[in-house]
Amino acid sequence: MAGIWSEVWTLCFILVFSSADPSPAPQDKSHDFRKIFLGLDKCNACIGTSICKKFFKDEIRFERRLTAQSNLCSADVHSYEGNYTDSTAGWRPVLVSRLMSPHLHQTSDNSICTSAGKGKSCSIEGVLRATSRFQSWVHSNLLLPSMVKGLVTPILRCPSQRLLDRIVRRYFEVTDVGSVQMKHFSEKDKLRLLYTLAVNQQPLILQMFPGTEGWPFLRYHGSCGRLMVWAASRALRSLFSSPLERRADLAYQLLHITQSLSANSLRFRLFYTRIPEDMFGILEDNKVFIVDTSTIGIIDLQQGHPPDEDLLPEELDVFSCLSGSCVRPPPCETVREAQSFILLCKYILNNLLTSNDKQSGLPRAAVDELSVCADSSQPDQRIITTVQSLKNILKTLRPCSPQYAYRYPECLYSDKF
Repeated sequence: MAGIWSEVWTLCFILVFSSADPSPAPQDKSHDFRKIFLGLDKCNACIGTSICKKFFKDEIRFERRLTAQSNLCSADVHSYEGNYTDSTAGWRPVLVSRLMSPHLHQTSDNSICTSAGKGKSCSIEGVLRATSRFQSWVHSNLLLPSMVKGLVTPILRCPSQRLLDRIVRRYFEVTDVGSVQMKHFSEKDKLRLLYTLAVNQQPLILQMFPGTEGWPFLRYHGSCGRLMVWAASRALRSLFSSPLERRADLAYQLLHITQSLSANSLRFRLFYTRIPEDMFGILEDNKVFIVDTSTIGIIDLQQGHPPDEDLLPEELDVFSCLSGSCVRPPPCETVREAQSFILLCKYILNNLLTSNDKQSGLPRAAVDELSVCADSSQPDQRIITTVQSLKNILKTLRPCSPQYAYRYPECLYSDKF
């Protein structure tokens, strides 16, 4: 591993596509580094290749020019700020991110090799292709619940057939998207989808529930190797000390988003399994989005899900631990109706709204309602009723100005605001 990182650090200084004003460098070394940095040397144990041309044509660039002090190649860096362009618009800010940190990726790759008795160096793709799980994928044109048993990503906690069909139908990394059957998937396409499901669901959620259809997720641009690209945003936590009216608007949006995830026309209930520090972000128009979707679970309210059963030994394999954890999530029956609201109020809204805000105009009732919402000992129905009461209070505190472009000037002419 030390030899790999030594080579990467050397090549960091000749990376061409990361700078708006690139310096000349040997083409072969630059090309080799791009493949290593992007993770193309590990495909098809990767996410996909849909946006690779953008990287190699310098249409995706990193925000900061590389220097000796750059952390671009750090084993702990997960995401990088960058800019993206296409034929329809100018440069736009994006986030270029790995499914895991380079260190965790290396640990995961080592576990793949050791699972086949190959030490710490092997053909990762070759080992994964030889597994009985992947062979079941090769011989099936449908993604069935039995084919994802033992995987620990949250969207596979309650895998109905309708949910799995949507994963396949919206998988952007294949040429002919739109069918629930995988007849048009090559073996490499199937391995990439399986690898992504096993490691991190983030790119799949963004494809399954796109923002263009009204979902509170940022735009997904595509993937290359082990990197994915999607729209950038500002971290919500950066506004915890902003004026009350702004924080009230953010809290209202967060509650509204959480309600919409649990009740929508598709009858998929999306819920939070936990709330990471940077789960939410905002855009320039002050609209809130969910940035980190890796901890979102899904329950199919229309079709239900297979009964939770003890796993057979063959259903626990190397894919079951590729995310860095082998811990199996609790059964679907344990997911509370108010679970998302409890987590949201406890870990986010308690930082946006505090009892000290009463001096700034926050009604005492809002503080009381927030306390109930964050209390997991309260019955679900009371928490859900409390959430609606809290939204009604926050609604009166929300400002209406051009600064909040996501709802202006409509808010001037509607009693809803």
